[in-house]
Amino acid sequence: MSQEFTLPLSGLNCGRCVAKVEQELANNPNISQYSVTKSELALTTTLTYQDIAEIIEQLGYSILEPKRVSLYLAGLNCNKCINKTKEALGTLSYSSIESISTTELVFNTTQPQELIIELIESIGFQASTTPFNVGNALDSNNESPSKPSINNSVESLQSIDKKTTQLILTGMTCASCVASVESIITHVDHVESATVNLAERTALIHGDVNVTELIQAIEAGGYGAELSLNEDQRRARQKELFLKTTSTHKKNTITSLAIGAPLMLWGVLGGNMQITTVNDQLAWAVIGLICLGLLLTAGKHFYVNAWKAFTHHRATMDTLVALGTGSAWLYSMALVISPEFFPLQARHVYFEATAMILGLITLGNLIETKARNRTSTAIEKLLDLQPQTATVIQDGQEQVLPIVQVTQGMIIKIKPGEKIPVDGSIVSGESYLDEAMLTGEPLPCLKSKDDTVHAGTINQQGSFTFIATNVGENTMLARIISMVRNAQSSKPKLAKLADQISSVFVPSVMIIAIVSALIWYNFGPEPTSSYMLVVATTVLIIACPCALGLATPMSVTVGIGKAAEFGALIKDADVLQTASTIDTVVVDKTGTLTEGKPTVTKVTGFNGHTEADIISLAAAVESHSEHPLAQAVINYLKKNSWDNINSTDFIAQLGLGASATVNANAVYIGNRTYLANNNIDIPGVTVSVSATPLYVAIQNECIGVIEVSDSIRADSALAINQFTQLGINVVMLTGDRQETAQHVAKELGIKHVIAGVLPDGKAQAIQTLQAQGKKVAMIGDGINDAPALAQAEVGIAMGNGSDVAIESAHLTLMNHSLLTAVSAIELSKATMKNMKQNLFGAFVYNTVGIPIAAGILFPFTGMLLSPVVAGAAMALSSITVVTNANRLRLFTPRSQRDLH
Repeated sequence: MSQEFTLPLSGLNCGRCVAKVEQELANNPNISQYSVTKSELALTTTLTYQDIAEIIEQLGYSILEPKRVSLYLAGLNCNKCINKTKEALGTLSYSSIESISTTELVFNTTQPQELIIELIESIGFQASTTPFNVGNALDSNNESPSKPSINNSVESLQSIDKKTTQLILTGMTCASCVASVESIITHVDHVESATVNLAERTALIHGDVNVTELIQAIEAGGYGAELSLNEDQRRARQKELFLKTTSTHKKNTITSLAIGAPLMLWGVLGGNMQITTVNDQLAWAVIGLICLGLLLTAGKHFYVNAWKAFTHHRATMDTLVALGTGSAWLYSMALVISPEFFPLQARHVYFEATAMILGLITLGNLIETKARNRTSTAIEKLLDLQPQTATVIQDGQEQVLPIVQVTQGMIIKIKPGEKIPVDGSIVSGESYLDEAMLTGEPLPCLKSKDDTVHAGTINQQGSFTFIATNVGENTMLARIISMVRNAQSSKPKLAKLADQISSVFVPSVMIIAIVSALIWYNFGPEPTSSYMLVVATTVLIIACPCALGLATPMSVTVGIGKAAEFGALIKDADVLQTASTIDTVVVDKTGTLTEGKPTVTKVTGFNGHTEADIISLAAAVESHSEHPLAQAVINYLKKNSWDNINSTDFIAQLGLGASATVNANAVYIGNRTYLANNNIDIPGVTVSVSATPLYVAIQNECIGVIEVSDSIRADSALAINQFTQLGINVVMLTGDRQETAQHVAKELGIKHVIAGVLPDGKAQAIQTLQAQGKKVAMIGDGINDAPALAQAEVGIAMGNGSDVAIESAHLTLMNHSLLTAVSAIELSKATMKNMKQNLFGAFVYNTVGIPIAAGILFPFTGMLLSPVVAGAAMALSSITVVTNANRLRLFTPRSQRDLH
């Protein structure tokens, strides 16, 4: 007999590990279904737990066994408090309570101890690994114990709201369910706002809420809910639910179609679908009982959910399906029991409609569920960046710990090729790190003592140790994931309009079905009862608002996830709608259009000296200096892979230059005054107005000049050109002097320049453009850009910019490239277009489908829509919306298309 297992895994560090496990499971004939991530295995199999554990261990991995956690409790006064704590702890997967009292808890779990403490504190009690002082505990009963402050080095990302709760929901089927759940949540005490996502089956709640009360309210409303503590747990639980849901849908689809298809073919091929004899009566009675069994198994959840909705005075998609299939079965069964009460022409049974409608709707749900599971690939990719273990140095010994056990202050060792498990600061050693996942920059970055490293980045050749500063949900990677998740759960104004319509849609459909049935009964041709049933059933089935409920959240989820893939972090879905209307982009110069740091832009040699000679000698002197101009020369040497030359006797003169001895020769580098002071003549040469010249001399001969300036980013010109192609006007806004600004603008092809403005002047400039009717996006990176970023319709901050700028912006570019801003605006237009297509399709489908189902074409064509066709059309509408939304996953930014 097959069993379903969901087991936590340890030791899987990359996609190859996952593929290795999947290959082994695929080759095992005793495993019928499986799903593998780096942290979890879900499968359906005839094997025992011990068999599965043995397979995993033979591959070099292990199943993570629950650890025993002992905590002291405070604030619990009675059995009600204990039960409240039990309910909260019951939301944790892979966990069980060994014992609990008002003062102590012994808990077996795979979750980190800190999360358990945080969960207990969220319901109003206290938990600690050390005994509480009774007096202090009583004094602080309404106050959480103080926590050590963490010096967060990644505040450049939006800080995570500690009063945000995410729930995983079950039982939702349509847009009407979304409106119901949101209404339930918002009526819970202390809820400030709530967003329910039908595509993700999640709810994001803002406010200082009691989680247990929140979950109880949702369950009392007829739905299921459980707390999502972190992204790993959410993903694991959603994988588990996906596996279970697809398995159920598949089984129900096969059963329903296996019964319904032969019945429908019997009728289509001329078989008798009426009851005219006793034999007909007996035969259809057997079929009716078979269909009743089908309703009680494959169709059970429709009826259970419909009854729950009825008891809470609402109607959902399940209500429509239950009424449609139930009325068809009841009418047919009434015919079987007492055919003499019906006119001869009305003795047509509809058992095939009952079975086929269930089969087609469940098939649609199966396809839709699989498609929905593909929408959050961006989140999956981000989660896969973090390794599941870390090598921690404790008492001088290396020990491999699961990532959930790594705490702030631990010393972690990183070897060549490993991923960084948490954020931290290097203690010893150095290495090049691939930070492309954060910055988009392809070149590895050198990291040495005191430099910051971030979770998910990849070490190259060297080894080093670092101290963990931010772990768990506080790492930059976790913050990025949180931003993407929050944005995916938010709704643009267009989606809110659709929600308002859907909240009254199902009751309206039921009224239409009743009115249509009455019209056909009183004014329709004979047999009126048969026509009445067909019309009412068809209207109910075809009007299910699945497509309407999925139209906007699917597009938002895919669109924001896609933006995250190419380095654009969107804070709220409203940004997508606003960005699609932008007609003017205002761009800061320094650090946005330019590199924001001095670089060598030109080298001119005299008397036959080559560029390599000049830079090598200059770098030999500058290697002793930490001046930004000196670093520009050294970086240029490294970029060209020229040899380092040693020097001695380094002497620097502040504001002028420096000298050193290279191969027994005196080498000088500095400005004109410095060389003149050393009696060295400088040949005539023209230097760019925006550059700082560094003259290089050996002995008494000037051999060349190095021009250093804040160079224009390589992709800025292409980005400006692409903005223009999109019909967007580009304006440069800078505090720099007019001459320098005009020089940069001329090189980039920017026609409108506003220079020499102070920070408040930048905001005023944005207001002036807005007063002219412009829809403005502002792109900047400095503190002085923050007022303008906040003033603009869309504020876009460069990811390596100041904290204040990023907090003021609506969108953050992680890879410091204007091309990403172009891509984000392109994607916003594509997402809004996709969303409108979905909404148009959903509304048109219902607008056209309901009148046809009601029989509006019958007077002209003599044709009525079959309930079976209505069921197929309803399922197809949902599949169409989901498929269209998933097309966004194929979106390729213009910058990438140009490269190809």
